[in-house]
Amino acid sequence: MKTDIIVIGGYGHVGSQICRLLGGKHPGKVYAAGRNLKRAEEFSRSTGGYVKPLRLAAEEPLDQRLLERVKLVVMCLDQQDTRLAEACLQSGTHYVDVSANGEFLSKLQKLAPVKNGLQAAALLSVGLAPGLTNLLAARAMQELEHTESVDISIMLGLGDSHGQAALEWTVDNLGAAFEITEHGKARTASSFTGSKSTDFGFDLRTRTAYRFPFSDQQTLPVTLGVPSVSTRLCFDSRISTSAVAVLRRLGLPALLRNRTCRNFAVRAFGKFRFGSARFAVKVDAYGLKNGKPMQIEYGVEGVHEADITAITAAGVILNLYESAPPSGVYHIEQLFTLQPDGNRLSLVSAGKAGTGVSMSYPLNGVTFWTRSTVR
Repeated sequence: MKTDIIVIGGYGHVGSQICRLLGGKHPGKVYAAGRNLKRAEEFSRSTGGYVKPLRLAAEEPLDQRLLERVKLVVMCLDQQDTRLAEACLQSGTHYVDVSANGEFLSKLQKLAPVKNGLQAAALLSVGLAPGLTNLLAARAMQELEHTESVDISIMLGLGDSHGQAALEWTVDNLGAAFEITEHGKARTASSFTGSKSTDFGFDLRTRTAYRFPFSDQQTLPVTLGVPSVSTRLCFDSRISTSAVAVLRRLGLPALLRNRTCRNFAVRAFGKFRFGSARFAVKVDAYGLKNGKPMQIEYGVEGVHEADITAITAAGVILNLYESAPPSGVYHIEQLFTLQPDGNRLSLVSAGKAGTGVSMSYPLNGVTFWTRSTVR
């Protein structure tokens, strides 16, 4: 009987928090996995042994004997192909992906239950962005009779602690070209172009954010049917945001193609703290309500974005562990709805999950807010 949970990248910055949350509910059944067994063992000892260690490299073939007892695999690392996910799903092991690589998630989304022999469910877009951003967008759209566009803005604190994988992903995408959907048609955009002023609320006020390749803007036009979606990024340090935008115009993408320069940039982002640990997410949905043009705003702000990423992920993982939907590939907004409640994260399973299970988690130092404006 399948009972175990494996978290690949489980001793990393976000993965370790996910392991602790899952292990608290299912002690002895959660494994922190990665290529470095020594780090996995050290992390296991720090939990008092209720999270177990496991050596498992994401690029290596999975042991079929292992999958016979594993009920769910959580992936916290970026991947290039879908072989590991397919092996899990074809063996009846559920798969949850906490990464933000839009190209990879698009490949997974194309897997079909019958054609690809899927015997379990895959859940994608799990975390802060994508994840909480998807849920906030869906929530805002529920208040409109017709939605024309959704703008998502993310502010990250450069004074916060970020995992190595997150730092590398951010630096590697500072010069990226990626696909967005505008007015129902696909077009190519570039990172740190297309600036937009966003009111993040509270004392954060208005900041300038720039396009960035978060995968939610590629997913939501498909799952929610919205004609135009864009996601933008800024940092809590206005000076740092402006500096990156200027460097982008001066040829930063070409510079980062040099391995030495790229590695220096990753180290700089990780070592030098040019701000605070605050983060914020803002979703603006534009459309019609009662026949009038309306703007629906949802926001969340707090400290330590890794915490809310882990809590969001752990909440949906535990739900999937207890009550899985039919075999297939889903994004978080297709299975869950968000009930913003002050400083609590409340999720209700919906759609094809159909269980109506409600989960509510306290979020220290995090606040949700909303407002509606006639345009």
